[in-house]
Amino acid sequence: MPRLTLPLVLALLATPLLAMPDDARTSLDKARAALARGDGIAAEADLQRALAAGARKPELAADMGEALIQQGEGGKARAWLAPGQFDKGEEARGWRLLALLERLDGNLPAAGRALDRALVAAPRDPLVWVEVGRLRYQGGEQLQAFEAADRAVAAGPNNPRALELKAQLVRDSLGDGAALPIFEQALAGAPGDIALLGGYAASLGELGRASEMLAVIRKMLSLDPDNGQAFYLQAVLAARAGNVDLARAMLNRAGERIDGMPAAALLQGMMELEAGNANAAVQHLIPLANGQPANPRVQLLLARALYEAGDHQQLVARFGALAARGDASPYLLQILGQSYEEQGDRAAAGPLLDRAAAANPPAVLPIFEPSPPGVLAPRWNEAQSSAGITAAYLRSLLGAGDQAGAVRVAGRLLELRGGSAQAHGLMGDVELAAGRADSALRHYDAAARVRLTESLALRSAIALEQLGQGGKVPALVVRYLGLYPQSRLMLRIDANLAIAKGDWARARLLLENLRLRGANRDARLLASLSLAQLRSGDAAAALATADRAWSLAPASGYVAAVRALTLAHVGSDPATARQLIAQAGRTGGDPKVLDEARRKLR
Repeated sequence: MPRLTLPLVLALLATPLLAMPDDARTSLDKARAALARGDGIAAEADLQRALAAGARKPELAADMGEALIQQGEGGKARAWLAPGQFDKGEEARGWRLLALLERLDGNLPAAGRALDRALVAAPRDPLVWVEVGRLRYQGGEQLQAFEAADRAVAAGPNNPRALELKAQLVRDSLGDGAALPIFEQALAGAPGDIALLGGYAASLGELGRASEMLAVIRKMLSLDPDNGQAFYLQAVLAARAGNVDLARAMLNRAGERIDGMPAAALLQGMMELEAGNANAAVQHLIPLANGQPANPRVQLLLARALYEAGDHQQLVARFGALAARGDASPYLLQILGQSYEEQGDRAAAGPLLDRAAAANPPAVLPIFEPSPPGVLAPRWNEAQSSAGITAAYLRSLLGAGDQAGAVRVAGRLLELRGGSAQAHGLMGDVELAAGRADSALRHYDAAARVRLTESLALRSAIALEQLGQGGKVPALVVRYLGLYPQSRLMLRIDANLAIAKGDWARARLLLENLRLRGANRDARLLASLSLAQLRSGDAAAALATADRAWSLAPASGYVAAVRALTLAHVGSDPATARQLIAQAGRTGGDPKVLDEARRKLR
């Protein structure tokens, strides 16, 4: 046997013993190009050709897993990724893709184990840290997700996925305005990245920059003419402009590509209602309402859709108990009352319609939960770290008056998910219900570091009022509107604050804006607008608005008092004004407004 010389030994060591054949390498390169453009089908075909040309499975495992994940073929992807047999240099990518697959399947502990392996292989891989961040966020460790996003950006300052995650987290916590520069930084390095363009367009829209949003959407469609997100964003833009037909057309173009997107389901339901297709709206809204029982906007839209579809039985079954509570909205009371009337049950309709006509502010009560604690307790015992199950159980416990039980359950979630915004928010709710506003506010502040939602801002304002710190509420409202300038609730609170300060010009501006954006059936808002118009010196407009408010809520003491005052100022019908003063005096009209009206009529 011939002896190997040193140069020959070195050459053999420097060359893979089983180098991939040239044809297989060419197919693999083509597959990776297809993966980069999101074409999993083409990538799979090229990878099969590489396999047939002599490539080994470990050399293709990570690529084939990604190609199959892009196609939604999780089972097939698992067969390639789960064995953990990846070519040298592909280990981190392979384990990261397995973690993604496990996360998408809801197997969060398994995803964490796969990421541990990925971090061993590549501790500074930005894409691994992106997946760590997404896993933490999904698993209720939102505060820790920020740390992972920071590490991803540190490892890859210009990596599109790292910057995308950072922008999304910043958008949740600091608003769309703060996220825009991060999206722009990412797009500077990846101008054709569809996911980045979609996030950028959505943030532009939330900031009211419609023309810029449309330009970005058009760029998305020039890159991908069938992109579902682009059509959905066009639908949002059309809906905001009041173009229902165009919005529906864009949603139809998006088709199945936006299935499972809650915001899309909500928009579809709204647009079908506006188009008079109540049955279609119900089909979109029922799954959404089942998944978001504490979302009042979704619940009220479903109530309206069921009423317009003539499904009185389901309407009463879903909302009858809620309408009996003191926190039922006048809108829901009106819908239920009309439903009973149409069924010929005037005895049931009368009290509901009377409460709706009074237009009194709803009481502040724990969010309604139809299932009793005894039904929810076993489910919670089996899944104590689930924020969704815990939230339902807490609502039920608070509704039953078991505050001690609610504190125990909320505390357990916080113990298991200390970095979860939901855990802090729920603990804050329990503390607020127990009268411990200072503790509630601390938990709300912790939750707001992850995401300051409209509901969270409102609950924080209530806590401040209970602490005697109402003077801090205006700053909270300004902060929220700086983040989310389209919020109707916060604009309404801002208008009320302006009224309290006597800034009638600002109050009128805000309330007229809200009226144009869908509040023309809100009797209390219209009465406040009438008062602002009157204080601004426009008595004619004030009377017209007061008449509109009174036509919507003739039994409301507040509305009656404001209409009496406007009639007194105009001087056109003093007899009606005196009747309204008498009515308002019996039904809780504003005493200061009534005194002014009486003086004006003397």
